[in-house]
Amino acid sequence: MPTTSELSVLEICAGAGGQSSGLEHAGFSHSLAVEIDKDAAATLRLNRPEWDVHEGDVRDINGKDHRGIDLLAGGVPCPPFSVAGKQLGADDERDLFPEALRLVREAKPTAVMLENVKGLASARFANYRESIIEALDKAGYEADWQLIYSSEYGVPQLRPRFILVALKRRQFRKFEWPRPMGTPPTVGKVLRPLMASRGWTGAEQWAKQANNIAPTLVGGSKKHGGADLGPTRAKQSWLALGVDGKGIADEAPAADAPLDYIPRLTNEMAARIQGFYPEWQFAGRKTSTYRQIGNAFPPPVAAAIGGAIAEALGAVSQRTTDTGNVLRAVS
Repeated sequence: MPTTSELSVLEICAGAGGQSSGLEHAGFSHSLAVEIDKDAAATLRLNRPEWDVHEGDVRDINGKDHRGIDLLAGGVPCPPFSVAGKQLGADDERDLFPEALRLVREAKPTAVMLENVKGLASARFANYRESIIEALDKAGYEADWQLIYSSEYGVPQLRPRFILVALKRRQFRKFEWPRPMGTPPTVGKVLRPLMASRGWTGAEQWAKQANNIAPTLVGGSKKHGGADLGPTRAKQSWLALGVDGKGIADEAPAADAPLDYIPRLTNEMAARIQGFYPEWQFAGRKTSTYRQIGNAFPPPVAAAIGGAIAEALGAVSQRTTDTGNVLRAVS
């Protein structure tokens, strides 16, 4: 029986490493991480200099070079299916599901894990989802879609993600979606130490007000969206938690900030809300860093699903231990 440290993953659209670090905690070792954004690729190298990071288009990758990989994973671009966009689906040039399926056919991984936004779960894309299932079936896989709420796995925001898991038929019978972990920590519990890090005496009272989970972080794109916490409705929800969502701060509140001060999040705080491990660092300027964080797949969710896949592959999984570590790290 293999251990999870012997399991390998080829990850496409890796971003700033949310899914990457979660899969690492589930025991997968990266054969290759593919990311087209230079700052996000730099973030991957900054944290894991030993990884092979391809900074470029997923279309550059020949799956045959990775034949026999245990897992093909990725967070394919969400704009083709996002309610914030035109929802063009397969007609959107940013749709990379066909490239993911090409790599499946070429690399023949034992398992596949692809994540996207909740919009892909809508009735509008039923035929598209079915076409992906059919393509995987022809390639020898059984697959299932699941709408996952990140808050069910210890992340202090709702953040729904639509996940596809596929395994070769024999292994698929052993796969079970991970069970929810229970009540998530509140924004106040997660961020109180950071809010108090420069001596702000109002941090304790602020944390008591921030007694709920956060709205879903929105990273935006290079063309649209800056370093703020989303549209008007999201900003109102943040304000109810005692957070000014109109921008990102450079530092935590100062020691002499008023007790009733309404702080903005720093990028470090946003990363904690997203479930990143405290030691994870980011490359790039402030807006780029926030975009990387806001567009990421929460590591605790990736760790939970990755652990379930590892168990289905017959590995000695560390899923329970690692997920517990994740929850302690973000809370």
